[in-house]
Amino acid sequence: MSQYQDLKQACYEANMQLPALGLVLFTFGNASVVDRDRSVFAIKPSGVPYVTLKPEDIVIVDFDNNIVEGTKRPSSDTKTHALLFKEWTEIGGIVHTHSTYATAWAQAQLDIPILGTTHADPLTVDVPCAPPMGDELIQGDYEHQTGWQIINEFQQRGLSPSEVEMILVGNHAPFAWGKTVEKAVYNSAVLEEIARMAYLSTTLRAEVPRLKDALIKKHYERKHGATSYYGQ
Repeated sequence: MSQYQDLKQACYEANMQLPALGLVLFTFGNASVVDRDRSVFAIKPSGVPYVTLKPEDIVIVDFDNNIVEGTKRPSSDTKTHALLFKEWTEIGGIVHTHSTYATAWAQAQLDIPILGTTHADPLTVDVPCAPPMGDELIQGDYEHQTGWQIINEFQQRGLSPSEVEMILVGNHAPFAWGKTVEKAVYNSAVLEEIARMAYLSTTLRAEVPRLKDALIKKHYERKHGATSYYGQ
């Protein structure tokens, strides 16, 4: 049995949640799980349909993109995952999808504005959209540069990946992450729902008022604040 069996199983289960939640079509997505003690992560193999995916198909990769274990090629987005894991040591899992509404906002190159309390539950800011990548970078190490595209946008905006666990990549699609891969999957689903609600809201009314600061603070802090009281 593989020494990475538990890591592969966790990665497999996270990936299988993506079609179950309606976040991926065919092979349009991937989830990864890090093992920081061993400096490796597990990721979905490239182009393998979810209907045929098995735990043993999952590929183990190190932070320098070397295959440690696996018979298949890892996701084409592996270099993006590797860089985020390497630079953001507080995250434990990453999910990348092309979910419909979040991707529509990314294609429009727009932040998702904070319009309602559903958005304020996980975030106190708009969902950021990184600008499209320059041609020179696209023609270079594209997937690696996608990681820097995300990291640089967070640095420029003064955002923390521990507080804002999602982003849109302009002209591309969403990424989400979390302390665990389960949280990354959750954040990916929440991002798609926020994107859908914001799209519907702005379709109904062109100039939708931003959510009041008092409501942003209340809804975020009742879940995440020092005196949070949501849940058991």
